[in-house]
Amino acid sequence: MTLVDLPSRRTGVPIGVFITDELLRRPPTKTDYLQEKVALQDLALQMADHPAEVLPHLVDLAIDICGGISGGISLYEDKPAPGVFRWHYLRGDLEKFTGETTPRDFSPCGVTLDLGAPVLAEHPERYYTWLVEAGLSLPECLLVPLFVGGTDPLGTLWIVAPNVGHFDSGHSRIMTELAAFAGMALHMVRTEARLQQAFEKQERLAIEQETLAGEMSHRIQNLFAIFGGMVRISARSAATPEDMSEILSGRLAALAAAHAVVRRTLDDKGVASQGAELGELVPTILKPYGSADASEPQRCKIDGPLVRLSDRATNGFALFLHEFATNAAKYGALTIATGSVQVSWRREGRFLVLTWEEQGGPAIRGEPTTQGFGSALATNTIVGQLGGTLLFDWRATGLFVTVSVPLAKLLD
Repeated sequence: MTLVDLPSRRTGVPIGVFITDELLRRPPTKTDYLQEKVALQDLALQMADHPAEVLPHLVDLAIDICGGISGGISLYEDKPAPGVFRWHYLRGDLEKFTGETTPRDFSPCGVTLDLGAPVLAEHPERYYTWLVEAGLSLPECLLVPLFVGGTDPLGTLWIVAPNVGHFDSGHSRIMTELAAFAGMALHMVRTEARLQQAFEKQERLAIEQETLAGEMSHRIQNLFAIFGGMVRISARSAATPEDMSEILSGRLAALAAAHAVVRRTLDDKGVASQGAELGELVPTILKPYGSADASEPQRCKIDGPLVRLSDRATNGFALFLHEFATNAAKYGALTIATGSVQVSWRREGRFLVLTWEEQGGPAIRGEPTTQGFGSALATNTIVGQLGGTLLFDWRATGLFVTVSVPLAKLLD
C-alpha cells in the first residue's frame, strides 16, 4: 500500500505542529559562507552538463550544511486531481520510501506549496496519520517550495532534524537558495525529457534533434558561466557575508526569471534560435518592484516595440535591469510611494536605444564621485558583452540612463 491510500483531511491540526514562526525567533548558528560559496560553484558546474545528477547531490548538501539526518525532494504530480507528491532522492532512514506518494491535500508538502514559503513542522506525525502508519517520527522537518519562473509548482525540498529546536532562520535561507538550484535543475531535466519524447515520435527530424541538443547545452553552459562569475564578483564587492547572500540571491532570481521567458523560435528561413522578447523580459524583471495594490498607480511603466533577444543578450539585459531596479528601490525613485520608473525602447537605424527614467524620488545633488558595483556590472554587460554604449544623466528629478546597442549584437 502506498502512503497516499490513507484518507485525507484538512481540519483539526494540533497546536504546535506547524511552528514556522520559530525560524525567526531562533538566532542563526554560525555559518560557513566559504563552504556555501564553494558548494554553489560546484553545483553550477555540474548542472551545466548533468542536471539530473545535481539533485541527489543537492539533497546531500542540504543535509550536510543544515545538520539534518535525512531528507529528499517531493515532486508534485497533478493528475489525477488533486494530485500527489512522489518522493525522490531520499537519504537517511527515509531512503527506503523512495518512490512512495503522499496526498497533495494532506501533507506538509501541500502546506508548503499553498504558502509558497518555507515551513517548519514539529512531529508532524501527530496530525498526518500516514506517517505513523509508516512507522515514522520526525522531530522537526524544514520544507521549502520548488518553483520555476516564480509560478509553476514543482514540489518541495525538505530535511529532517535530529531533535526539536534544531532549525533556525539561517537554515531556512540556505534551503531557499538550494531550492532555487533544485527548481532550475528539475526544469532542465523535464525539458530534456519532453525533447526526448518529441525526438522518439519524430525520427525523421534527426537533424533537428542534434540542433536542439546543441542549443540546450550552449544555453545552460552560458547561464551558469555567468552565475559562476557572479559568485566571485559578489564575494569581492559585498561588505559582509549577509550582504553577499542578499546580493547573490537577487541576481540569481533575475537570471532565473530570464531563464523562464526564453523561448525557441524560427525565423522566416526556418532557422531556429533561443531567446526572449524584450517586451516580456522587462516586466518580468521589474514585477517585484511594481505596485502591490491594483488600485494604486503603476510604478514601473514600460513601452517599446517587439524586439527579439538572443539567450546571451537576454541574460545581459536581465542583470542590467535588475541592478538598476535594485538601486531605485534602495536609493532612487522607488523608495517613495509616488516615485516611478519609465523603461522605453525604440529602433534608431542599426541600433536599439533603451532609456531608464526615474521620477518622483529623492532629489539628486550631482553625479556620484564613485561608481557603484551595480553601475560597473551594467557597464560591463552593455559595453563589454553587447558592444553598446551607456550614458548616465544624474538629473535633479531622477536618474536618466540611455543604452544603445547594435541590433546585430542582440541576436549573437
